[in-house]
Amino acid sequence: MRRFRAGAALAAAVLAAAGCGLGDAGPQGTAQGGAPSAAVTGEVKGKVTLQTWALKPKFTDYVQGVIDAFQKRYPGVTVEWLDQPGDGYSDKVLSQAASGTLPDVTNLPPDFALPLVKQGMLLDVAQADPKISDEYVAGGVEAYTYAGQQGVYGYPWYLNTDVNYWNSELMAKYGLDVKKPPTTFDELVAQARIMKEKSGGKVYLMSRRPELGDLAEAGVELMSADGKRFTFNTPEAAALLDKYRDAYKEGLLPRDVLTDTYAGNAKLFDEGTAAWTTGGGNYITSLAVDNPSLAPKVVPSPDMGVPPLYVQGLSVSKQTKNPAAAVALARWVTSPENQAAFAHLVSIFPSTKASAGDPFFSRSDGTNAGDAKVIAFASLAKAKMLQPVVVTDAMSKFVRQQFALAISGEVPSKQALDTAAAKCDELLAG
Repeated sequence: MRRFRAGAALAAAVLAAAGCGLGDAGPQGTAQGGAPSAAVTGEVKGKVTLQTWALKPKFTDYVQGVIDAFQKRYPGVTVEWLDQPGDGYSDKVLSQAASGTLPDVTNLPPDFALPLVKQGMLLDVAQADPKISDEYVAGGVEAYTYAGQQGVYGYPWYLNTDVNYWNSELMAKYGLDVKKPPTTFDELVAQARIMKEKSGGKVYLMSRRPELGDLAEAGVELMSADGKRFTFNTPEAAALLDKYRDAYKEGLLPRDVLTDTYAGNAKLFDEGTAAWTTGGGNYITSLAVDNPSLAPKVVPSPDMGVPPLYVQGLSVSKQTKNPAAAVALARWVTSPENQAAFAHLVSIFPSTKASAGDPFFSRSDGTNAGDAKVIAFASLAKAKMLQPVVVTDAMSKFVRQQFALAISGEVPSKQALDTAAAKCDELLAG
């Protein structure tokens, strides 16, 4: 099942990678790593604190190298680096904010930043630094905008998105051409029908139920512009659930896919009973370790619809005593050069437009893993955060329950959507 909440997932991905030494990141020009040219003015000097999320000890050499290069570029600046453990990070940040000890520059995914934005604790970096929209990918910048709030409250740092992955062996065996995978939901259903008929129902092409993010991927607006109510109970959303209902009734999905005990799409793909899954751009690389016999059979293709965006970023405290230095540091860490160096150490993607021409991301080495990396990186240009950050676990659970009722045919799809939207509105107001 696709994950639409990105903070912990990306941090876990970083922690799973092996760190290695990195020296001086090299000098950078003002446009890429130095002080902004407008809004926040003044000399880049003084002490600033940088807080990261679970990057020690694996990435100590990398981060310290970036900091050392920044201090070399700006001799009047001293950077204090803080790193917090993975567990309880959101609570730690909220505690720092409440006690007035929020660091000058803090690693915050968009959902962690939202409470601080509502309390007026973060700097509007678009006002402080007007070049941000020109230099970072649109989806990354939009991730730090919030309904009902004016401004941008974070520099996008490292990103990821999903790619479709197909089991070429199963597709060939059961009458499908892996060179012509589905590019729309209707094509997916049509090919799932062929696979069911050819395999006698032993192998599935479709093996996951939809969530809110899937509605957004299909073009459904999930919330009102002011962020005060959910709007996903549309005829278009009902039509999509109806298609899932019909596919489920036809036996194109596993019978237990709607239950809480369902093993999951990824497990079925790994076992060879599902021929399609989604995953990040580095999925085949990790699969080569976990399931080396399956990895060579996997063929990637672009995500259907709007690709989901998973974001980590750096936010600047509105109370910083050295705003010029804090903004310059955030830009420095998220510059094309420093992001590219980070991406060579761990399977993530940079958020800067200038990275588009970097052959490390834009050219495949001819392997299926290399192809997947290029597809994922190209997708970032149009990728967006599909699920609003205000969606809680309680909301997601209730939505899943209502979607299950609709897909099983127990209630009409529009009724299930109306009930789910009303409950989410209630939880949002509460």
